[in-house]
Amino acid sequence: MDISVRAALRVSEIVAENSISVACQRLRSERCDVAVLSLASLDSNGEEAMAALFRAAPHLPIIVRHRTGGIDDVINLTRQGAFHVLLGELEPESLADAVGRAVRQSHLFQQQAAETAPWRHFLIGQSRAMLQICEIIQLVAAKRCTILIAGETGTGKEVIAKAIHAASNRAAQSLVSVNCTALPATLIESELFGHAKGAFTGAISSRIGRFEQAHRGSLFLDEIGDLPLEAQAKILRVLQEQEFQRVGSSETVRVDVRVMAASNVDLEQAVRERRFREDLYYRLNVVPIHLPPLRDRRDDIPLLLQHFLDKIRAAENAEPKQISAEAVEWLQQLPWPGNIRQLEHAVQMAFALSGDRRMLGPNDFLARRPPSSERPGSVAMSPAPLIQLPQEGLNFDEVVGSFELSLLNQALTASGGNKARAADLLKIKRTTLLAKMKSLALAVPGGDRTELGD
Repeated sequence: MDISVRAALRVSEIVAENSISVACQRLRSERCDVAVLSLASLDSNGEEAMAALFRAAPHLPIIVRHRTGGIDDVINLTRQGAFHVLLGELEPESLADAVGRAVRQSHLFQQQAAETAPWRHFLIGQSRAMLQICEIIQLVAAKRCTILIAGETGTGKEVIAKAIHAASNRAAQSLVSVNCTALPATLIESELFGHAKGAFTGAISSRIGRFEQAHRGSLFLDEIGDLPLEAQAKILRVLQEQEFQRVGSSETVRVDVRVMAASNVDLEQAVRERRFREDLYYRLNVVPIHLPPLRDRRDDIPLLLQHFLDKIRAAENAEPKQISAEAVEWLQQLPWPGNIRQLEHAVQMAFALSGDRRMLGPNDFLARRPPSSERPGSVAMSPAPLIQLPQEGLNFDEVVGSFELSLLNQALTASGGNKARAADLLKIKRTTLLAKMKSLALAVPGGDRTELGD
C-alpha cells in the first residue's frame, strides 16, 4: 500500500500479508478492525479467500479491491459477504472512506458483543473509567501477557482478574487465585510450586502447587507485594522460563500459565525501598490496569446498588426490594473508604434490618455511614436531610414518633424479638424501650399495640 493511501487512512497500524493462510493465522490471534482483500495478488479466487477470512474472523468487515471486475463481480462478492467492493484504479480517498465506515461498524459490533459477552457480567458500571477498563480487557484477554492490577482495598481487583480469564481463550480451564498475604512464610515455595514426598517434615505425600494447578489456565497472585524477596525471585524465574522444580525434587516441570497480579500498595515505591524486586515489577507490569476508588466513579453506584440487591435476594430467596431515590442520592455523596466491598456490606445490612419493608430509605443505611475523616485532609461531606421541612410545616411529635418507631422495629427484627437485646442495640435501658413501645403503640396513627412481655 503506497504512502498516499496510508496518509488518507490515518489508522494506527496497517499490516500487509501476501498469503491468505498467514493472514488467517494472524486474525485468529490478533484483533483486527477491517481487512482489505486485493484479488490481483491472489492465486485463489475471491470467494475462497473471503470464506477463509470469515472462518478465521466471522464478523470481520472485508473490503475487496477488484481492478478488472465489473458490476456482476460487485453483486456476487457482496452476496458472499463483502462489506464494500472497489473497482478499477485505486483511489486513496475512496479506500479511506470505505475503511472508515468498516471500522465504525466493527467497533459498534465489538461494543455490542462486549456488553453481552459472558465476562461482562463481572463488571458493573457504565462510567468512563469502567468502559475504559472493559476496552483494555477486550484487547488483552486473548494475549498471554502478564497483567498488573492496582487499586485500593475493596475496589474489585479479583473481579477484574475473573473477567479477564472469562474473556480469554483459557476460560474453559482453571483460574487459580492465591492470596499472597495468607501464605505462611515457611510454606510459600511449597504452596506455589508443590513438593515431593519427604521433602520436609510432614510432607507425607507429593503435592502439586498453584502454578501446576493453573496449567493451561490463569493464575491470580493477589497482594503480591507482601511476598518476601526470595519468593519473588523464584516467581520471576517461572515467568521467564515457564518452568520450575518442586521442593525436594530435581524434576523440571513446564507449565503454560497466564499470570495476573494485584496489589493495593504502590509497587514502584516498594521497588525504591527495596521491598520489591525491580525486574519482577517490570515483568508483571506489561499491561497495567488501575481500578479507581468508588468515590471517583459515583455514577456507577445506582447500578451497583441494584446488582447487590438482586444478588442478596437470590441468595436469600427473598422478596425483591428497592432503594428510594433519596437514599441513592445520599449514598452517592458518601466517600466510601472501603470502596465496593463496603457498599455491598451496607446493602446487606439494610436488606437484613429492613424486615418486610420493600422500600429502603436513608434511615436503613445510617448505621453504615462511613466516617468523614477516613483519610487525612478529607473534606467532611454532609448527607442530604433525612426529612425535608415543608413550607406549611409538619407535626413534630408525629414525625419524631415515626422515626423512633422505625428504629425500634429494626432493633426488634435484628434481635429476633428479644427486647433486652433490642435495648442493648439501641444503647437504652430495657425499661425505656418498653415505655417507648407502649407510648408509640398508643400515639402513632395506625400503630399496633405491643405486648410488654418478653
